[in-house]
Amino acid sequence: MSLWFRFVLAVLATWRITHLLAREDGPFDVIFRFRNWLGEGSAARLIDCFQCLSIWIAAPVTLFITRKPIDFLLAWFALSGAACLLEQIAQEAVVMQPVPEPIEREVNNGMLRTETGRIAEEHTAEAEMGESPTRKKTSTAD
Repeated sequence: MSLWFRFVLAVLATWRITHLLAREDGPFDVIFRFRNWLGEGSAARLIDCFQCLSIWIAAPVTLFITRKPIDFLLAWFALSGAACLLEQIAQEAVVMQPVPEPIEREVNNGMLRTETGRIAEEHTAEAEMGESPTRKKTSTAD
């Protein structure tokens, strides 16, 4: 295998293993149980931080690429950095949208409308049509 192909495989493996340990529960909740077993000590904090964990996951994976000491150091940090970049790219984008302004006449209580809101709308509509909002016409023979 060429060096570039091995590097790409190593980057993907580093990202996948790090993501599995830091962000997922694993099959049959194995990783979840492992994290609970670690408790809240320094090892647990290490596994919660994707960037920190990627450094330690990348170390043994680097042996797949090279064995020379100077190449090992560069490849080690390159794998961790590439895994961190993949993590940033793979995160779900947050889209901010403005909340529409409520119409002045409408009473907005989230998903529910109050009875008074409907009555207020009727009174406003009657006032716009020239009728008295305090009493309705009951007959046409006035």
